Amino acid sequence: MARRQISNLAPDIRRDWDALVASLAVKHRYKEASRRLLAGGTEATDALRRGLNHEDPTVRVGCLFVLDHFMDEAALDDIVKCLDDDHPGVRSRALHTLACDRCKEGECRPAEGQVVPIALRLLKCDPHRRVRTMAADMLGQVVHRFPVVATALEEARDHDPHPVVRKVAGWSAPGGPRYLKTKPRATA
Repeated sequence: MARRQISNLAPDIRRDWDALVASLAVKHRYKEASRRLLAGGTEATDALRRGLNHEDPTVRVGCLFVLDHFMDEAALDDIVKCLDDDHPGVRSRALHTLACDRCKEGECRPAEGQVVPIALRLLKCDPHRRVRTMAADMLGQVVHRFPVVATALEEARDHDPHPVVRKVAGWSAPGGPRYLKTKPRATA
């Protein structure tokens, strides 16, 4: 006998993307709304992009979470704008959305050239350690393609006020374990 799924959402909004995005603001509806938005895939993208401007940072973070799995070129500028959001959770999630290859079903590391300068600024100047940590992690993925990144990671490794930021930056700074592991092999 199949177990019936009980929903926290009214039947009329289960495929209404804007209503599902708004449901991300309600704690007991968040999980189901994000699951349905993920299941909606690219059909939900326009509503998710609108949700990036929602007044509640929980909704903006939830939209970024879903967009992380279905990267859409049209959403790219909206996601990049989230790097300057007032809420540190939104900035951190936007960095992850732009940098994480594991979550993507489509293109990986979009707009790298546009995002790297912003991530460098966030690593150096953001007041929240989680944002700086995410920036160090993201920049570590591109350290071999952007020489200025190596210097920034060394600076963070040696001088950031928070030990976790120093640790993550040290992994990808020259000489660090991730740096050495991802270093391109010399061709003969």
